[in-house]
Amino acid sequence: MKKLFTFLVLLSTVCFCFETHAQSSSKTITGTVLDDSNTPALGVNIVVEGTSTGTTTDFDGNYSIKIPDGGTALTFSFLGFKTQTVIIGNQTTINITLETDTSALDEIVVVAYGTEKKETVTSSITEIKSDKLTDVTVPELATMLQGKVAGVQILPSNGSPGDSPNILIRGRSSINSTNSPLWVLDGVIIGNSDPKLNPYDVESISVLKDASATALYGNRGANGVIIVTTKRGKIGDKPRMNVYLKTAINQFNPGNFEVMNSQQLFDYHTDLGNENTWFTEDLLDRDYDWIDGATQDAFVKDGAVTFTSATETHSLYLSTGFYNEEGTVIGNELNRYTFRTNLDYKISDKLTIKPKLNFVFDRRDKQNQAPLYEAYLNMPWDLPFASDGSVVNANQAQGDDWLGRDKRNFFYDRQWNYSDSRSFDLFTSFDFEYKLLPNLTYVSTNNFRYGTFESFSYTDPRSNGGRTTNGSITDNTFRSLNRFTNQMLKYSNTFNENHTVNILAAYEYNDSSSKNITTRSENVVVNGEVQSVGLKPAAADGSASEAAQQSVLLSAGYDYKSKYFVRGSLRVDGASAFAKDYRYGEFYSIAAGWNIHKEDFLNVEQINALKLRASHGAVGNQPGGFGFLSTYDVKFQYAGLIAAKPLRLGTENLTWEKAIETNVGIDATLFSALDFTIDYYNKENSGLLYFRALSDQTGFSGRFENIGSITNKGLEIAAYAFIVNKEDFGIDFGFNLSFNKNRIEELADGTDIISGSTILKEGEEFGTFYMRKWLGVNPGDGAPVYEKIEDDGTVVTTADYNDATVQIVGASNPDFIGGFNTNIRYKAFNLSSNWSFSYGAELYNTSRNLFDSDGFYLQFNQMVLPDGWSRWKQPGDIVTHPKPRVGGYSGSNQTSSRYLEDGSYLRLNNISLSYDLPESLLDRLGIARANIYLTGDNLVTFTKFSGVDPTIGGAGGFTSLGYPVPRRYALGLNITF
Repeated sequence: MKKLFTFLVLLSTVCFCFETHAQSSSKTITGTVLDDSNTPALGVNIVVEGTSTGTTTDFDGNYSIKIPDGGTALTFSFLGFKTQTVIIGNQTTINITLETDTSALDEIVVVAYGTEKKETVTSSITEIKSDKLTDVTVPELATMLQGKVAGVQILPSNGSPGDSPNILIRGRSSINSTNSPLWVLDGVIIGNSDPKLNPYDVESISVLKDASATALYGNRGANGVIIVTTKRGKIGDKPRMNVYLKTAINQFNPGNFEVMNSQQLFDYHTDLGNENTWFTEDLLDRDYDWIDGATQDAFVKDGAVTFTSATETHSLYLSTGFYNEEGTVIGNELNRYTFRTNLDYKISDKLTIKPKLNFVFDRRDKQNQAPLYEAYLNMPWDLPFASDGSVVNANQAQGDDWLGRDKRNFFYDRQWNYSDSRSFDLFTSFDFEYKLLPNLTYVSTNNFRYGTFESFSYTDPRSNGGRTTNGSITDNTFRSLNRFTNQMLKYSNTFNENHTVNILAAYEYNDSSSKNITTRSENVVVNGEVQSVGLKPAAADGSASEAAQQSVLLSAGYDYKSKYFVRGSLRVDGASAFAKDYRYGEFYSIAAGWNIHKEDFLNVEQINALKLRASHGAVGNQPGGFGFLSTYDVKFQYAGLIAAKPLRLGTENLTWEKAIETNVGIDATLFSALDFTIDYYNKENSGLLYFRALSDQTGFSGRFENIGSITNKGLEIAAYAFIVNKEDFGIDFGFNLSFNKNRIEELADGTDIISGSTILKEGEEFGTFYMRKWLGVNPGDGAPVYEKIEDDGTVVTTADYNDATVQIVGASNPDFIGGFNTNIRYKAFNLSSNWSFSYGAELYNTSRNLFDSDGFYLQFNQMVLPDGWSRWKQPGDIVTHPKPRVGGYSGSNQTSSRYLEDGSYLRLNNISLSYDLPESLLDRLGIARANIYLTGDNLVTFTKFSGVDPTIGGAGGFTSLGYPVPRRYALGLNITF
């Protein structure tokens, strides 16, 4: 490892310092490059043929290039246009107009284990380039996809700095295994979590959605695959350094959820008839805003520097970045430092080495207490600070000095208690390619990832939390090691100019190991930070795991004139997670495509491209752990000896979940201005993994079983239109819409599985709510009313919660999701926006059990009813809420469809206004390009949902207060030297 690291640093340093000295120039060529709409073409690559001398066009399409001795021709190339070569001769000015390719489908797309011309892609794949990703200000990649890919739903886990959202591709299909997609970074399989990566390092992200696209990832591709490709220098480009600077302000964003102030709460208690002695008008003299005290306007600082360089022999990319975000909940903060180097070095015509090195260091500060939840619950009549400014210890308050039930003032313990964590992730690869024959290449990918995570928690002896233990210190250390290698042969050849064959075959192996240790000491010295200051070792715990997998994969494709094409793949996986006889599985795909626009019978000028494609394949979803093994608990003693007791019963025939999917799609480009894609898919996931509880008589808590199947059928539509495309003015519009229907097809023995307030039932959706049905309020007496179904099927009403029928009342899956984006440019200005939406999902708002309790929680604060909601006051009132009363109503604030709400929303994810500084100013400063911009993230969400955020925790249908995603305003500057 040390030798490899030294070698990489040495290579990077040598290449960083490398400078190409052109031969003495005989003359300089200048000119202007326009596209076929007579608009100046920015960023066109111009290279002196046969040399490494090159340049690019500026904002006005102008260029200037010195021609070395012997230079005879210039080559002009730009994505989406045909490459043109012009003989120099005696010319000193060369102006050209680029000619659009037959179709934008000729661009190259990153696919599984390689790249492919978009024109011949047969799978459902969406690729997003870097310039469409960094509009939002976040340190992770998943949020950047929000609203931009059809069939992909991004649901934030919370708004804490750096937390990654949940991602669903084409619906939920697994009960106990993950529903998250597989991440692949530069050819290396990372796993199901968002890789820690500087967003400025990303060249493109490809989202692979159907089984044909993901089949080469075998038993881990059932939930889709996200391929991230990082940046490199481009041959022909001169060295560039980019500086990215951004600062932002976060604002706490409570959404539609509001708790009462002193006057509102007083009126509420008056209505419910509070006769306690402490309830007097003197309470109106006290009105503390706990939410304001627990939150803040917080700052974000984001900066990165990147360097690219390329010659005939090397391509180098270097970057370093820093990201700092304060949380809107006081006491939370993230600091992230990143570094990356990518090097492609051509040692000979046959051998190219591609070492990479990346590391990420995180430090997070987090308060040991959870003030946000308490800030909502605490009553405005409880004052956290005494008249002299000291912090009140609510736990020791006497009489009516503190009215809140839990007697908790988080400001008190926050004086001393705190926690933080640090993590370090190292990603290093040594890849190389060797051309065995003109059409046969050997590709070797070798990766080593090492990660550490350390957390520290201090509870002071003076705090309420540390009173019983006289303070405590808790340390947790987690270390992981992942190794990955893929050895691949790639063959590509074209016969008779019309027949193209592509074949790849590979062997892949990866393993992982991890170890976790937790220790705690009590009776500690004040302000101590190490375990040795604790007089009483209180706890020691630990765990360790190992896993390994090997795979063989084969893919082949045939292309006739780029008109008809077919592709197939096969992968065999062997995983240590299963018993010997069930360890290996086969995963396959077959796909075909037809570029109809190349047929003679379709000679329609307005149709630039029209492709029909179809695919079918099988992929898997591998569970964690070793469910085929029986496990035992050894954490107790019997008669002074270590003993073991049964914990989990093994299932010998356990295997992975398998998804079989069929996809049919159409891609088209019309009028050279409208691109659209339509996909229909039918995916069935079988062998669903479920942990079934067992009778106590067995001695085991339960066992894992493969119990049934779920289907997801859907339609996806995506379009992008260049509405206006003039030299100084343009309007672009993108849109995507996805429909998905989820259904449980089969369960073991057809038996329903009830878990809490949900049910798995054949013919119903996964995510179906199962609880008592709330019918509203009796207009006569203001009491709750529920639905009861008699034995003969007759439906009646009842005021008795316990007598109401538990039944299916809704589902958490949306009817459709989507997003749209706009882009308007005028001269040097650009205004863009990105939106996402979801319709039809029902969400269970668990926070209302506490904050909308009809008087049951008398000494908690209560929510302000949104517009359109009302409480019963007199006979005949048609309202949404019962008349509040002390103690509430039996069962009224327990689980029922009362707290099921419409989770539909339309969200403005981002709006950005940018300005390109004038070239005349930049030339004097030695700057090639500069762009300044203002952005706003998460500015507004249109929704009827009464909670903080309809997206937080909404993947499973249950959502609570959570840590809301902040509203953010940012100012940024990008400079290119």
